[in-house]
Amino acid sequence: MASPNKKLAESLEVLRLHQKEKGSVIKTSELSRTHRERLLKGGFIQEVIQGWYIVSPPDNKKGDSTIWYSSYWEFCARYLNDLFKNDWWISADQSLLFHSGNLTIPKQLFVRSPKATNKLTKLIYETSILRVNSSLPDNVEIVVKDGLRLYSLPGALINCGERFFLQNSTDVRTVLAMIQDSSEILQPLLAGGHSVIAGRLAGGFRNIGRKRIAIDILKTMQEAGYNVRETDPFKDEVNYEFTRREISPQVNRVKIIWNEMRLTVLKHFPEPKGLPKNINKYLKQVDDIFVTDAYHSLSIEGYKVTAELIEKVRSGKWNPEQNEKDKEHRNAMAAKGYWQAFQSVKKSIGTILKGENSGKVADEDHRDWYRKMFGPSVEAGILKASDLAGYRNSQVYIRNSSHIPMKPEALRDVIPEFFELLINEKEPAVRVVLGHFMFVYIHPYMDGNGRIGRFLMNTMLASGGYPWTVIPLNEREEYMSALEAGSVNKNIEPFSRFLSKLVKAGLNGKPVAKRL
Repeated sequence: MASPNKKLAESLEVLRLHQKEKGSVIKTSELSRTHRERLLKGGFIQEVIQGWYIVSPPDNKKGDSTIWYSSYWEFCARYLNDLFKNDWWISADQSLLFHSGNLTIPKQLFVRSPKATNKLTKLIYETSILRVNSSLPDNVEIVVKDGLRLYSLPGALINCGERFFLQNSTDVRTVLAMIQDSSEILQPLLAGGHSVIAGRLAGGFRNIGRKRIAIDILKTMQEAGYNVRETDPFKDEVNYEFTRREISPQVNRVKIIWNEMRLTVLKHFPEPKGLPKNINKYLKQVDDIFVTDAYHSLSIEGYKVTAELIEKVRSGKWNPEQNEKDKEHRNAMAAKGYWQAFQSVKKSIGTILKGENSGKVADEDHRDWYRKMFGPSVEAGILKASDLAGYRNSQVYIRNSSHIPMKPEALRDVIPEFFELLINEKEPAVRVVLGHFMFVYIHPYMDGNGRIGRFLMNTMLASGGYPWTVIPLNEREEYMSALEAGSVNKNIEPFSRFLSKLVKAGLNGKPVAKRL
């Protein structure tokens, strides 16, 4: 008779083959009851709703939504295709979000189908699917993206309500900038006789600097006999000039977010002090805060470090070649890498304090910070040398965050745009807040994004004469919540206020993070 371990191994092999062939979403009929019960008991699968499961690591902590969020869109696509075959589509609003590159997990996914029965299906982690009985609007094309059935981009723009433009201005501006010629949007506008919507879209295109498309819409609709009144659907004070024909939604998104958020940042952040006259004194203060900074920054990321361990690394007493315990100590690897990266960052700050453009210095040096940070783990064999190659080439998810960073293929265009914005930004406060926020929003690396983001923040602080600022471990919840508000709701105010509070305390000689 096979042992329990052998039986579990058999079930895991079945699960492995299922993942290889069909992915991480499982319908009850795809696994035998015996395999299903074993895998559930072992924590290798998790029930979403009756009859449907997702693959889950056995060490997944209770209440950790990361696995669900990483499987969410795959689950929706499989479940809805199984339920309605090809006769369903996601709402115009959600379709537009998807076209814009916004993959944030919605609390409720609104789905239409003539086969639906107006039913709400509750999923795990307070998410749900609302299935509404509806026919497809006339002259609307459905496109399939990652298994999801969406309104085409023009169809989504036409069928989104006026309120959506106001509440999701970043996403709407992002897709408007993807339209390269007025003919893309005019055909469905004319076919449906959408004169009010034509006026709203004309105003939207003019708002982002695409005046030619705006004029074409107005003239063509009027020539066809429609009375069109142009209105600006965004009603804000931000000016945009998308004169180039950008087709990357993620590049558009980064530019729009920067422009929308910078005014909020300037309302809250203290005035810059200017570059310090005594560079050596400033760098000495940076040196003095290393142990405190390393403890808090590493602890925020979940490493168990102590002041003694950090001091051991700094003094050179950490010796993995002679001490096997040091070599196997993951926390020591992190501390050693942080020490090396910190020295590289301090060198970058020295260059900035001499008058070099801080954005340009960060652009040229941040890869060095990353290599220094993870070099010890490569030397110890914990990571492969290829892990130092550069930006990630696979999807990454942020623990317990409904924000899903952009896909790896977008990074090649987005990262240069991000640093271009940093280089051209005149206000140090904006470089500080948005430099940190946008870096972790983009999440270019598989690991270390938070630490690099905080290093980036402090190099930008130096460019404005602000002191090195530590984000305290005891304020981690507020810190992460503020980042989530910016990433999911495009509300940068909590993060701006949070950093401003810490910087002001430092300027007054009362830093929030206590020295160790």
